[in-house]
Amino acid sequence: MEPMTDISCLYSWAAPSSSVWINSAAQVDRRSPEKGYRGPLRAQAGSPGIQAGPTQRAPGIMGSHMDRAYFVGHHWLYFSVYLVAFMVGLPLNLLALVVFVGKLRRRPVAVDVLLLNLTLSDLLLLLFLPFRMVEAASGLRWPLPFILCPLSGFLFFTTIYLTSLFLAAVSVERFLSVAYPLWYRTRPRLGQAVMVSVGCWLLSGAHCSVIYVAEFSGNSSESQGSNGTCYLEFRDDQLAVVLPVRLTMAVLLFGVPLLITSYCYGRLVWLLGRGASRRRRTRVLGLLIATLLNFIVCFGPYNVSHIVGFVQGVSPTWRGYVLLLSTLNSCVDPLVYYFSSSRFQADFQNLLRRLLGGRSPLAVDSSLELKGKGGGGQREA
Repeated sequence: MEPMTDISCLYSWAAPSSSVWINSAAQVDRRSPEKGYRGPLRAQAGSPGIQAGPTQRAPGIMGSHMDRAYFVGHHWLYFSVYLVAFMVGLPLNLLALVVFVGKLRRRPVAVDVLLLNLTLSDLLLLLFLPFRMVEAASGLRWPLPFILCPLSGFLFFTTIYLTSLFLAAVSVERFLSVAYPLWYRTRPRLGQAVMVSVGCWLLSGAHCSVIYVAEFSGNSSESQGSNGTCYLEFRDDQLAVVLPVRLTMAVLLFGVPLLITSYCYGRLVWLLGRGASRRRRTRVLGLLIATLLNFIVCFGPYNVSHIVGFVQGVSPTWRGYVLLLSTLNSCVDPLVYYFSSSRFQADFQNLLRRLLGGRSPLAVDSSLELKGKGGGGQREA
């Protein structure tokens, strides 16, 4: 006789777009797939009389039941990470905004245009981050007007990929300034920098507009808003749109910029290793570390989830956790600004001195270095 196993709940196959959970003490043969049992299924969080357990996604139902049950109970982790990113990233990026505006007024250069756009991107992410905090504090349910759900999601993901694009563009500018210094100084390239910035905004926004497509496509009665979540639950027809676009974003908006950045900074380190000053090499090394930290730690795991999700045909349950790392890029980007040039370091430290009413030793050292160069601070590496 085949071994029999008691289970606490069975899935009753109904319409592909819905799921019905039934308490039962029935016995089901684990070895008989034709009987409909494919392992223990997880109930939707909050369903009366049902305890959530290990999960496998059944075909024809929304992946939402799996995702919601997996994340509920961890919403305070989300809230804590969002709060840290907001409290640390907002003041640093506001200071960077003031510095870049001042630099562009005095002597506009292409790299500062790119870094200014990166700063604006981070500030846009941080300004909409309180919406995510409210969602996390509500148990990852969306208590705000639903019109804000796709808007906040669109801006959230757009700014994440804007960072990788602008970091790649900055790496190209840094490489050109060192590899071809005479040519670079005689060509401000402001027009090209503006065009590249507009292209980055359009490219990232066009891909992330899939949020609106997924949100309002198919049966409106089963949209994300009807179940109280925001971009956490997907039907099969939505996954058919979302997963390929996510794969494209992982390759085009993350993989390609990573390759460009790695090549440019690799060549930059090799060129500077042949005779640049120690301070300059240290600054470029700091810029390299901050940039790679963004790509590998903040964005790498999140984009790996896109590849895994496309291969498996589901939205990975751990995707939300690695997305938190992407949120922290707004705290890492100020390091990129700081190591971008000696002039930014001096301006940033002088701004802090005025705000705090004191003068740090770092500001003194930086000012002495600039005086010793006799205006050589315009030569940025």
